[in-house]
Amino acid sequence: MKYFFHFFSLLLLLVAASACGAARPLANTADSTRVEVRTERVFIHDTAYVELPVIVEKIQTLDTASTLENQFAKSEAIVTAGILQHSLETKPAQLPVPVEKEIVYRDSIIFKDRVVKEEVEVEKPLTFWQQLKMRVGVAAMILTALYGAYLLLKFFLKKYQITK
Repeated sequence: MKYFFHFFSLLLLLVAASACGAARPLANTADSTRVEVRTERVFIHDTAYVELPVIVEKIQTLDTASTLENQFAKSEAIVTAGILQHSLETKPAQLPVPVEKEIVYRDSIIFKDRVVKEEVEVEKPLTFWQQLKMRVGVAAMILTALYGAYLLLKFFLKKYQITK
């Protein structure tokens, strides 16, 4: 009961000091960068065409007449005066060849988290009452610290009975 008044007044000063402060949220100052790479592989089934060259060959022999033809070449054999003339001509054509082509799409996304600091002007200055509350809050904190130091000093002096 003896220390009830001291405890109550210390508690009252702490409440007064905490109620008069300006609250400001803490800003996250750490910048972070995260890179995400996405890779997608696509196979395209396509057809390529191979160009065949034009080739002409001729042979003469003593034989009968003949003619051969396919999609790429034509062959003719003719007998004139007992001599066989044979010619082979390839036709200009394109040969389709199936081709599988791989296309790789790579996409990089960079995520950056930044704290942007802006200066914002206040519309009007603080009122007298607001300034007074802030100054009283500072004074209350100083008084609380001094009063707490006084109580601790008084407690230790009494406990160890340091006298003059």
